Amino acid sequence: MTLPNTLTLLRIFFIPLLLAVLLRKQVFLETPWITLTKEWIALPIFLVAALTDLLDGRIARRRGQVSTLGTLLDPVADKLLISAAFISLVELGMVPAWMVVVIVGREFAVSGLRSIAAAEGYTIEASELGKTKMVMQVIAVSLLLVGARSPLFSKLGLVAVWLVVLFAIVSAVDYFRKFWRRVDIRFKVRRRRERLLLLRKRRKEDVAAQ
Repeated sequence: MTLPNTLTLLRIFFIPLLLAVLLRKQVFLETPWITLTKEWIALPIFLVAALTDLLDGRIARRRGQVSTLGTLLDPVADKLLISAAFISLVELGMVPAWMVVVIVGREFAVSGLRSIAAAEGYTIEASELGKTKMVMQVIAVSLLLVGARSPLFSKLGLVAVWLVVLFAIVSAVDYFRKFWRRVDIRFKVRRRRERLLLLRKRRKEDVAAQ
């Protein structure tokens, strides 16, 4: 097991811990200086999990340890982490449900497109919009967790979620455009082959008739 794959699996293992903290009614940690609520306990858990997303890819490329397992697990781990965080925030009443439906729905839609593309033999690379969206998602969740006890950060968190929704829609359109362009190219190539085969068949029939 390589270090990048270990970090990816660690990100998945952080998800149940994050849910356990956020969805419990009474979770707090008292210290001599401050009392930490469940949102403040969940924040470092989420940030550490998000940090593994940054590290695993860089380490894999730097060490030449890019693997099929890591390529498959990394986007799944990202989607599970973000989906779990946003759905938990809906349960806590910190973010509108329709926004999370758009965000999570986009993740599943893009995953479906990539799966279809992979089955057809080509890959849809992650776009810069998609990478920016991931960063915005981490910022939005962090602000909302801090905003549980601060109206100012709560408002900033909602603004960040609006930006996430915007990036989600725009990046989804970008993925669909790339997908359709590749499908259209393959369709045209297939039609050209069919026409060539048809012409050859007609020529053979003409030769046979003579």
